[in-house]
Amino acid sequence: MIHSIDPRTGESVGDPFPLTSDDEVDAIVGAALAAGPAWRSADRAAALEAVAAALEANVEELWRAADAETALGETRLRGEVGRAAGQFRLFAQVLRDGGHVEAVIDHATAQPPVPDLRRMNHPLPGVAGVFAASNFPFAFSVAGGDTASALAAGCPVVVKAHDGHPATSELSWQVIRHALPDPDLLGLVRGLDAGKRLAVHPSVAAVGFTGSIPGGKAIQALIAERPDPIPFYGELGSVNPVVVLPSAAREGLAEGFAASLTLGVGQFCTNPGLVFVPDDTELLVSVSEAVSATVGGPMLTERMQGGYLRGLARLGKLTPLAEGQPGEGAFAVTPQVFVTDLATFAADLPDLVEECFGPAAVVVVYDDPADLPPVLERLDGSLTATIHATDPAEARGSAEVLLKKAGRLIWNGWPTGVAVRWAMHHGGPWPASTAAAHTSVGAAAIRRWLVPTAYQDWPAELLPPELRDDNPPGIPRRVDGVLVAGRA
Repeated sequence: MIHSIDPRTGESVGDPFPLTSDDEVDAIVGAALAAGPAWRSADRAAALEAVAAALEANVEELWRAADAETALGETRLRGEVGRAAGQFRLFAQVLRDGGHVEAVIDHATAQPPVPDLRRMNHPLPGVAGVFAASNFPFAFSVAGGDTASALAAGCPVVVKAHDGHPATSELSWQVIRHALPDPDLLGLVRGLDAGKRLAVHPSVAAVGFTGSIPGGKAIQALIAERPDPIPFYGELGSVNPVVVLPSAAREGLAEGFAASLTLGVGQFCTNPGLVFVPDDTELLVSVSEAVSATVGGPMLTERMQGGYLRGLARLGKLTPLAEGQPGEGAFAVTPQVFVTDLATFAADLPDLVEECFGPAAVVVVYDDPADLPPVLERLDGSLTATIHATDPAEARGSAEVLLKKAGRLIWNGWPTGVAVRWAMHHGGPWPASTAAAHTSVGAAAIRRWLVPTAYQDWPAELLPPELRDDNPPGIPRRVDGVLVAGRA
């Protein structure tokens, strides 16, 4: 059984939830697979908008259920339900635009002799397996972007619920499935063994995961042992380096860092865990004062609290720079920041760049910006990289290195907060993700669940509507090398 635990008290709340047996996983995946063909030809955009409306209509019940299991509070959780609804609406727009199918037509030519070729993306032929994250009980969980993007692509979905918020997962599942034309399009399983079964199920065509590096590696190993290895889209660990250059504006810099570091008790995959700053006593004092003014809080689970404390022990060989105020709650932690110099940091790589998930960071002091690029080259991949400067020329050397290290580059801002937009990329080189070319947030996330097919000299009567010469759906296409806009 899986129990809901209140992070404020450490006590269980509500009724426990049963684990899903192997036979039940098989039945749930089978039902989702059977619902798939009709879903591919359905008005998916309208269905996704219905899901968004259902989430918003049930926000009161949803946020209260999540708060009892996460202690994240009404403001954050109401906003997150809105974000989840917004993701479904974004993918409705993606479907109506039609560009995601990437339709291409090359008509046959006599000289040189070339056949008629047409290509477009289709949904993966199977079920999308999704592993929910702990730190966003809506936006990266059952109602999250992986679910929304996979449904948009035309794939039925089975979610492995996160043990940290089982009641929220159950409620989200019920709200969404009853808004879909066929409730079997979204399945839910619980427990470690059920997750393993889901990853290796022959009807699962791809898996999306957001979580720890060990968890991601375990799923990746299971998939590698399948007789038919499938795509695995994992979002794993990230320290999100921030480079503060000498020309950076100092007003609000320390306060911005402290706020980003401690947002959501530091339980963001884009948490700024590594900051390079010039050797400036006044700046270090400002950072120390800003972090000292912060207050901790309860982490989502006892396991995450334990991981954070082990991370602090690993960083304990460094010099403490600042410590916030202790948080309240059974799983509470205290924000902490450590400081070291660039030479010591470089000598201790890669140990010092292992993610410490929570409100902790390492500040690295340097003398000359020219010394930064060789050290930045040795960093692992991250979801984000940030530069604070007012002189772009001063930033060129660091920027050229960070371009290879992160999926999103930020100028004079902070990495926490991932906008759900067409242009967003939320991924990065290993270990930030297992597939740096793909994103888990934004319109392009739909590409995870699509596969291209080319048609050579195919009869017009058998072509998909998107590839017929008269273009019935009115989507944008590339015809004989020329991009042709769709109907407005």
